[in-house]
Order: sequence, then C-alpha cells, then structure tokens
Amino acid sequence: MAKIHKIGILTSGGDAPGMNAAIRAVTRAAICNGFQPVGIYRGYEGLMNGEFKEFSTENVSGIIGLGGTILKTARSKEFMTEEGKARAYEQMQKAGIQALVVIGGNGSLTGAMDFAREYDVCCIGLPGTIDNDLYGTDSTIGYDTTMNTIMECVDRIRDTAQSHERIFFVEVMGRDAGFLAQNSAIACGAEAAIVPEDMTRADQLARFMEHGIRKSKRSCIVIVSESPKCGALYYADRVRKEFPQFDVRVSILGHLQRGGSPTAHDRILASRTGVGAIEAIIQGQRNVMVGIRNNEIVYVPLSEAIRQDKPFDKKLFKVLDELSI
Repeated sequence: MAKIHKIGILTSGGDAPGMNAAIRAVTRAAICNGFQPVGIYRGYEGLMNGEFKEFSTENVSGIIGLGGTILKTARSKEFMTEEGKARAYEQMQKAGIQALVVIGGNGSLTGAMDFAREYDVCCIGLPGTIDNDLYGTDSTIGYDTTMNTIMECVDRIRDTAQSHERIFFVEVMGRDAGFLAQNSAIACGAEAAIVPEDMTRADQLARFMEHGIRKSKRSCIVIVSESPKCGALYYADRVRKEFPQFDVRVSILGHLQRGGSPTAHDRILASRTGVGAIEAIIQGQRNVMVGIRNNEIVYVPLSEAIRQDKPFDKKLFKVLDELSI
C-alpha cells in the first residue's frame, strides 16, 4: 500500500452537533502529524463528484462551537451502487487522497466499510449520530447535545401540561433505538418512556395508564421514540379512544433536536476521537471506528460497530418506574 499523504474528511447522513468539532480535530491533528487534510463536501455525493478542498488550520478556525457541518452532508443512493463507488475511487485517485475519515452514523459507516472492502482504501469512522446506536462506544458525537435539547423542550412543555392538567406525548428521534427517549425521560422527570427495546413486554400504554395516572396526578409527560407505526400520534389516539376523560396533546420535536451548539461533552468526544482517527492511520489501522469506552480511546472494526446491537440497559426501566410514582 502506498504511503499516506492526503486524508479526505467527509460528513454523511443526518447532521449531529459536534461534527464541526470533529472536522476541526481531524484537520489539525492531520497537519500536526505531517498529512494534508482535504475537506470533501456533501458526503459521498461530493466524493463521487470531486468536491474537494485542501484544508489548512484556518479553514477550521472558530468552528468548534458551531452546530451542523461546514462540509455539508447528504445521503447518497448512487454511492451504494458499483458505478458510484467506482466514480468515488477514480476521484480519490485523481486528487491523490489515500485515506478517508468518515463522520456519521450506521449508514455512513456501512458505506465506508463496503468501499474499503471493494477498493482496499483505508477508511476510519467517527461515530457522528444523535441516536447513540453504534456498538463499541459509550457515546456518539451529538447524543449529549440532543439529550440536553430534548430536556429543555420538555421542561417548557411540562409548564403547559401542569397548567391545563394534560397528558403530553412527546416524540423524539432515535429510529430503532430508545437511548434518547429513555434517558431524556429520566432527565426530564417524565412519567414514562415508550421505546423499541421494550416492545416485547406488556402493552406499554396500558402499563403507563395503570401506573402513571392517578387522582392526584392528571398532568403527565410520556416520551416516545419516533416510529412510523407506533409514534406519539398513535398513542395519543389510543388514549382519546380508550380513556376519553383525559385531555391529550402531542408534541413532535422533529429536527430541532439536531441543531444547536454542541455541549462540552460532545466537543471533547469529537476532539478526542478526531485525534484518535489520525493516530489510527499512523498506526496502520484500517477500517475501524474510533470510539471511547470507559474514558479510553478504542478502535472497533467497522463490521462490529455497524452490525452488533448496542446493549440497552434494562435497569433504566426500573429507575424510571420508581421515580415516576
């Protein structure tokens, strides 16, 4: 394998607070160690189209506290095809880029893994997703900021819930993982959380109505993981039909959860894993995700980070149940 001189950096998939801090860390760590960092705009779309810019320290000055991503981001179906990957590799060869640092979630790291296998390219992943669903790292970049955003929103919603004695179903992101819903419910003092990991147990709504509602407590907050079939609207409709005596409202937080200045935790996580990505390249590591476990940098094979389910702490159900009485 040719010696690495140029390292491409891209962000892909949904944006997450702290991505800019990660771009900054990778750029500056690369320069500090004698590499030329290259910003790749618009994710894998930009990789296929050659949207490259050589970065200096000035390009990333002042971005550590910005939300979103200065490199922009996009989801690319074309990159998943053989032709798309071939175009991307051709553009990399033209630009002299020998390694990629990909900042993103499950889909983004899957793309990096497949690309690395087909073209023997060194790909290093950074866990940039608000869902916190990547195996092998205690936290993902953006998760802590999003948790704090949800907490601030729910604190405001509770004022109205208590004033009007309403049940509020608040829908949060998380797709197939309930980490955001469960932990934000604890942080907000919510009465219940409805999460995918608990679907095998008894009807979650019935449990909540039996346990969470009593004569002295007619205002309640229930945090619900987003779902096309069983989201907040589904549960609110059920309460209206099955318990018409209650006043029910729904608040879907949506994309406001993604934005905002990253917390100190996410800035530090992004900075440490960004430096860890360059250290991985120096060590000759390939096709790994840089994570943090027990406050130590770890290198997790991309195949494990993507395909293994992150363990969900079932003890959190008990914590929430006991604190919501």
